[in-house]
Amino acid sequence: MSGASLAGLRDRLGPGSAVRTSLARDLPASFVVFLVALPLCMGIAIASGVPPERGLITGLVGGIVVGLIAGSPLQVSGPAAGLAVIVYGFVQAHGLDALGPVLVVAGLVQLAAGALRIGGWFRAISPAVVHGMLAGIGILIVLAQLHVLTDAMPQASGLDNLVAIPAAFFDFVTGVGDRPGAVLVGGATIAAMIAWERLRPARLRLLPGALIGVLAGSLVAGVGGLAVKRVVVPEAIFSGLALPNPEAWARLAEAEIVVMALVIAVIASAESLLSAAAVDRMHHGPRTRFDRELGAQGVGNLICGLLGALPMTGVIVRSSANVQAGAVTRAATVMHGLWILAFLVALPWLLALVPTASLAGILVVTGWRLASPVHGLHLRARYGWTTAAIWFATLATVVAVDLLSGVLTGLALSLAQTLPSLRKGRLRIEHAAAPEVPGVPELRLSGAATFLQLPTLTAALERTPVGGEVRLGTEDLAAIDHTCLEMIGDWASRRMAAGTRVAVVGGSGLPHDRLAAAVAAPAQ
Repeated sequence: MSGASLAGLRDRLGPGSAVRTSLARDLPASFVVFLVALPLCMGIAIASGVPPERGLITGLVGGIVVGLIAGSPLQVSGPAAGLAVIVYGFVQAHGLDALGPVLVVAGLVQLAAGALRIGGWFRAISPAVVHGMLAGIGILIVLAQLHVLTDAMPQASGLDNLVAIPAAFFDFVTGVGDRPGAVLVGGATIAAMIAWERLRPARLRLLPGALIGVLAGSLVAGVGGLAVKRVVVPEAIFSGLALPNPEAWARLAEAEIVVMALVIAVIASAESLLSAAAVDRMHHGPRTRFDRELGAQGVGNLICGLLGALPMTGVIVRSSANVQAGAVTRAATVMHGLWILAFLVALPWLLALVPTASLAGILVVTGWRLASPVHGLHLRARYGWTTAAIWFATLATVVAVDLLSGVLTGLALSLAQTLPSLRKGRLRIEHAAAPEVPGVPELRLSGAATFLQLPTLTAALERTPVGGEVRLGTEDLAAIDHTCLEMIGDWASRRMAAGTRVAVVGGSGLPHDRLAAAVAAPAQ
C-alpha cells in the first residue's frame, strides 16, 4: 500500500483506526527486525572482543531509547559491523573497562554536534570515501572472522590476520582441537543463509537469512555432538552492567583515549546519517531530521557507555528490513527493542546453544558484502577513474594501516580532487521562475558545486515545492563533483516518486550532462 493510500485510509477510518492500522503493520515488522538483530548483535559483540550480551544491550538501547527520539523514524540503531574492528583493537589494547568513558565522550560529542546543527555536513563526505571505508572494514571483518570460523582467536590487525591464515589452515588440516567441526558449523551457516535468501518461499520472505543460518549451524553442532566453542552466557545476564569505575574515568586524561572517542563519534555519526539518507530513499513517509538523529545517536552512545555496552549507529541492514516488513511509524523500532528485552529476561539460556563459528559465518557474509567491488565499479563508470582511485586508496589504507588513517586519506584526496573546481568560482544558487513557462520554479546554479557547499545546496533543493515541475538551470554551472551529483540524484528520485517532474535545462557541456544523467538515472 502506498503512503498516499494509507493516509487516505486513516482519514476515512478515524484516529483510533489509524493507530490500529499502523500497529497492524508495525507489530509484525518489529518482530522481523528482532529476528534480524538478534544474531547480528551477538556476532558483532564477539567480533568486537566483548561478551555477546553487551551487543544485545546496545540493540535494546538503540530500539527503545533512540527509537523514541530519533530524527529518522524508521531507522533501526544498534551495534554495527563497521565499528567492530575499531572496538576490538581498542579493547585488546586498553581493556573493556576503558570503553565506557570513551562512549560517554563520543555521545556527548554527537549531542553537541546535533545541537550545533552540523548534522547535514556529514552528508558532505564523499561517497567514494564512505564506500571505500566500508569496503575496507568488510575485508578486515572477513580476515578476522575466518579465524573465529575455525574456533581460533583473531589477531589484532588485518595484516596479522592475513599472515596467520596459512597456520590456521594447517591446524584445520591436522585436526587441532575441533577445528574441522567448527568449520563445518560455520560452512553450514553460510550455506543455509545464502540458500535461504535466494530460494525462500514468497510467504516466508520476511524470515531473515541470518536467523536461518544460526539455526542451521546450531543444529549441525547439536546433532553432530561437535565439541565446538559456544556463546558464554553469565548466570545473571545483566550482572555485568555497571557504571565505569573511577580508574576508567581517569584514563580520559590520556590523549589516545580522547582521540578514540572522537574517532568513534565521527565514524558512528557518518554511518548513522548516511544510513538515514538511504532509508529515506526506501519510503515516502517523513524525511529524516538529521540534527535530531545525530543528537539521538549521542544519547544512545552515552547510555551505552554508562552501561558498559557497545557503541551504536543507525544500521542499514536492520533499517531496510524494517521498511520492507511494512513498518510505518517509530513504534516498530521501539517494539523491536522490547522484543530483545523480553528475550534477555525470559530465554537467555538459548544463547548458550549457539556456536561462535555460526556467528562468525554470518559476519563473513556481512563483511564480504561490504567489501564488494561493485561500489568501486559504479564510481568508475559514473564519475571516472579519479573518483574510483579515491575509493581504492581509502580501502587500502583502512586495511593496511587503520580506519582513521583511511578516512583521512580519502578526505584529503577528495579535497585535492575538488581544488581545480574551486578556481571556477563559488557555487551560487538563484531562485527564479522559468522564463518560458510561467509559474514553474527554477534553481539556477552557477560556479562550482562541490561537497563544501553541499548543505547549502541541499537546503535550497528541499525548499522547492512538491508536485508540478521543478527546473535546474545549468547555463553558468562550471563544475560539479560526484558528492553533489549523488545528493541531487537522491533528491530527484524522492521528488519524482512524489509526483514532481525534475528537468535540467539551459546548459551544455560536461557539468550539464553529468547533472542530467544523475537526475535521469533514478527513473531508469
